[in-house]
Amino acid sequence: MTPSASSAASSPPAAPGGARRRGRPGYDAEQLLAVAVTVFTQRGYEGTTMDDLAGALGLSKSSIYHHVSGKKQLLGRALDRALEKLESVVEDAALSKEQAPIDRLESAVRRSVEVLVEDLPFVTLLLRVRGNSDVERSALLRRRRIDTRFSEIVHAAQDDGQLDADLDPQVLTRLIFGAVNSLTEWYRPGRGISPEQVADTLSHLVFDGIRAQHHQPGDER
Repeated sequence: MTPSASSAASSPPAAPGGARRRGRPGYDAEQLLAVAVTVFTQRGYEGTTMDDLAGALGLSKSSIYHHVSGKKQLLGRALDRALEKLESVVEDAALSKEQAPIDRLESAVRRSVEVLVEDLPFVTLLLRVRGNSDVERSALLRRRRIDTRFSEIVHAAQDDGQLDADLDPQVLTRLIFGAVNSLTEWYRPGRGISPEQVADTLSHLVFDGIRAQHHQPGDER
């Protein structure tokens, strides 16, 4: 847990002019969700109570219920936010007819990095769910569907002769997403490394190694 995340969980947002705002008028649904995600990540969803959320927000529990039915709905909204963007990235790449499969694959990786950086707390929470509730199990199922769709693009790139045909698409998918997801453990926006630099480096590491090597006649193998 970083100091910035901890302070986000313990203090309500500042009002214009720097004054702290407390109580229901100081929060909209989006701000409430952002603080809830921080608390869920810090304490774990199962370990978080509505009292914990109320304390972090500086609200009464009844004020939270003005916005949502409970912490389960907050978790669902948080996971939806991360999943919908990742699903869109992979689906767009899978359905694109304007790019070669290898380019669609690289585009999906780059855009996945963008989503992770843009919604870092939400993706971090997504990666920590373990299927202990129906909301979490649904999220894990959607993650598997994303993996399957990505593997289909890998297959297409192999069939097109652009990727090493000896590579297992499912293994490759897990390795690539593992590299992307590792950003949640170390990447912090505004600390000198831009999302573009991260995407460039990751693309070089991944795609320079998995592209099919085309040999000219007479080349040594």
